[in-house]
Amino acid sequence: MDPSSFTADVTNPWFPLEPGTTYVFSGTKDGKQAMDVFAPSRRTVTIDGVLTRAVNDRGFLDGVLEEQTTDYYAQDSCGNVWYFGEDTATLDEHGHVESTEGSFRAGVGGAEPGVYIEANPQIGAVFRQEWSPGQAEDRYRALSTTGGRTVRYGSFTATLRTEEKSDLEPEVTDNKYYARGVGQIEELAVTGDTERLELVAVLK
Repeated sequence: MDPSSFTADVTNPWFPLEPGTTYVFSGTKDGKQAMDVFAPSRRTVTIDGVLTRAVNDRGFLDGVLEEQTTDYYAQDSCGNVWYFGEDTATLDEHGHVESTEGSFRAGVGGAEPGVYIEANPQIGAVFRQEWSPGQAEDRYRALSTTGGRTVRYGSFTATLRTEEKSDLEPEVTDNKYYARGVGQIEELAVTGDTERLELVAVLK
């Protein structure tokens, strides 16, 4: 991989990461009220020679911060978005770190970057989204780019629907929905976990 063919400025219309923008998702997870706050930062971090965009992601259950993660993305010259790793921490009810399991960075310990989302999604094609043996083994495929979707933030036509699975949790299947010019608008557990999060606000 040529680091010069990547940029930390992610402008893919299916998944734009504009620093200073905050996406707020709300829903339920395992019978509890859930909220997720996803915020591309102005900070960049070099991982495996590539300058990436740091994105802060915080997950709340019943109003208590349960998980905080920094994700690292970059976009190649074709417009595909790549995922270069994450620093994640699970917290107890007092805000103390219980675990950092799942953290990885490409180029360390056999970890490699993966294609997070394509510039022009190929229906049915499967891509490795992240790869760190025993830590992160997610893969995704695009299912459709024609269906409409309504969430609390608004109604959208011709949304991208993807499927995500992991060999580490073979019983779990998630669908995600993306709207051009906005990004992810919904995440829905199809098998395994009971979880649904929908976009309720975009703050700038």
